[in-house]
Amino acid sequence: MVNTAQAQSTSTPYRVTLTDPSGHQWFADEPTDKGGQDTAPNPVQILLSALGACTTITLEMYANLKGIKLDHVQVDLALNPNGEPEKGQNNIERKITLKGEFTEDQHKRLLKVAENCPIHKLLTSQINIQTELTI
Repeated sequence: MVNTAQAQSTSTPYRVTLTDPSGHQWFADEPTDKGGQDTAPNPVQILLSALGACTTITLEMYANLKGIKLDHVQVDLALNPNGEPEKGQNNIERKITLKGEFTEDQHKRLLKVAENCPIHKLLTSQINIQTELTI
């Protein structure tokens, strides 16, 4: 399966409509101090939320598969929380809070599982973006 998405400008400055082939629709915007209307998450927040969603889903799937009682997952994310990084370097801080009934060994295993979510793997791999301008 090929994952695809489309972004289209709108009549509102910096508000973008995002869609996928299944018909899902969501939005991106910029805060008012950057000229946007602050009607939706900004693109960085959307990227961070993708990592948070993937981490949560991966942990839930693993817990279900292994019969681990995982009641709640919370993932807090921040890009460069300690200020501007060196040029070409960025840091994502991910804090995972788990609630449920599990052993210390299962807790450690869940941390390793979180690092295997597909978005984590994508973001920590070398990414090449091929851009083509069409008219």
